[in-house]
Order: sequence, then C-alpha cells, then structure tokens
Amino acid sequence: MRPYFVSELSCNHLGLLDRALQLVDAAANAGANAIKLQTWSEMVIGDHVLTDGPWAGRNAKDLYAEAKTQWEWHETLFERARHNGIEAFSSVFDLKALEFLEKIGCPRYKISSFELVDLELIRAVAATGKPMIMSTGMATRSEIQMALDAAAQCKNLVLLKCSSAYPAPVNELNLSEIPAMAEHFGCDIGFSDHTLGHTAAMTATALGAVMIEKHLTLNRRDGGPDARFSAEPGEFYEMVQACKAVAESLGEPDLGPTESEKPQLNLRRSLYFAKDMKAGEIVSRGTYTTARPALGLEPSLLPILLGKTLAHDVEYGKPMQMDDFQ
Repeated sequence: MRPYFVSELSCNHLGLLDRALQLVDAAANAGANAIKLQTWSEMVIGDHVLTDGPWAGRNAKDLYAEAKTQWEWHETLFERARHNGIEAFSSVFDLKALEFLEKIGCPRYKISSFELVDLELIRAVAATGKPMIMSTGMATRSEIQMALDAAAQCKNLVLLKCSSAYPAPVNELNLSEIPAMAEHFGCDIGFSDHTLGHTAAMTATALGAVMIEKHLTLNRRDGGPDARFSAEPGEFYEMVQACKAVAESLGEPDLGPTESEKPQLNLRRSLYFAKDMKAGEIVSRGTYTTARPALGLEPSLLPILLGKTLAHDVEYGKPMQMDDFQ
C-alpha cells in the first residue's frame, strides 16, 4: 500500500499569504496527498530564549510570532487545496485553535510531538470524531499509551514515528520501531521525516509506514526558521516517487512465477539423454544430463527415472519424456 504523503507548510510561508498559496500549489504538483498547517492562539508565555537546537539564541515568543499561520489565511488555503485536489488540515495546539478549526470545517487534526503530553487537548480533538495523527518524537511507550487512551474516541488514528530534532540525525531515527509500534499499539504507523534527502522515508515505507510527512519549502535559500530541514518541491516529488516504487516493490507475500517471469520458464534446465541408447538399456549415471531449454522432464524427477528401462532407441541430446520409458 502506498503511503499517504503530507507536506508540512509550517513557517515556510515566511509571513506571506501569496507564498503560502504557492506552497499549496507546489505540494499538489509534487504529489502530496495533503498539506498541513499549524494553528495556535498562544504558543509561549513569558520570555524564553532557546539555548539549543536550530533556533538557539532566538526568543521563543518572537520565533512563534514569525512562524504563525494567520487565522484569516486558513479558509483561503483550505480552498486552494481543494482546488488542487488535495486535503488541507492542521496541527492544533490549544483548545481555542480547535474551536476555530471546527468552525471552518477542518477535516483532520494532528497533535505534534510537543503536545503529545497535553491529554486534555487530545481528548477534545478525539471528541470531534475526525481522523487524528499524533507524532511521537521524544515520547516513551507509556506516554504514547496515555495519549492513545486519551484519544480512545477516535476511530481513525495514525501514530507517526518521529525524531524531534531539526534536522534529525539518521542514526537516531530507530525506524525499526515502526513494525514494533504497529504490533504493540495496534494501530497504523507513519513517519514524520525531519531528515535531509528521502532515504529515511523510503526505509519507513519498506517497514510499513502508512503516512509520510515532510516539511516543504519553495527554496531553502529563501531562508526561514524551518528551511534547513525542508524539502524543495523537486525533492519532495522525488521522495514521493521513490516511496511509491518501494511500496510497489513490496507487493504481496506470494511465491511462484510472476506474469513477467512466466515467459522465462522455458529457460530452466531439464533432463536430456547424454548419449545414444538402445531400447531395453537402463538409465544410469552418465546416460543423462541437464541443460536448457526446458523441453524435457524436470530434474526433480531424476530419482524415479534412474534404473528405468528405455522403451525405444534414443539419440544424444533428446529431451527426456515419460514415454521414453517402459
């Protein structure tokens, strides 16, 4: 099954509605199934200077003021997505934002890794009855289980394996957790990809991820808080195509010749007589060989053919058939 591809708009709009609309178009053209916004009323209280990570030295309140997707843009962006034939939905960060999103008909919600511990918010989102996505970066299994318990009303939920590092080091992704999480939590698992390139997304697809989420920007050189770990449209397109190829290559757990292999079956080896022989002679070692093409009996029949008596004369190179024997 092909993953559902979500392009993360994040703050790559750079404060410009026109750029945000261009990103919706770019997401659709790059093969995304959906574009995701971020919606909050208040993210940070008080002054807090970030000391680590890609935004070290920034005042958190200033950072989130720069990153915010303006509420008055939402309906315009949702409509642009519908025009492009893709879904638009949002990460919701507080109850006031949820109330707003419900009013404009948001079809799906995401809980970010940092909000996974906000169980009241999760319960409120689950109560809408709409599909939910929850990212699990930083979370322990017990924290994920608490979030799932809070979301118990939701009947359509995807957990995203995620590393909340920006960009995320490949050696810390632990993507082998994807099938383990699916078994342990009994729900669909996707991958929120903060790496550079698309190798991790391909790997996640091979491990059963049903959803791939990745940040999208028009051009990293344009800057912005999330630019350094965002994919450009061409890169996002390549990721989508690569993951689709991986999904198709997985196929079904089925052995046997495929349709494209069947014409090659006649190039298998089969049994041939290795010398001229007379009627009444016994087939023994040295009187047969295996060779291509498969015009004779299968080599697997050899144990029951040894010791049999020829019914007629045969020449060297004749493919063995059952009517050659008495």
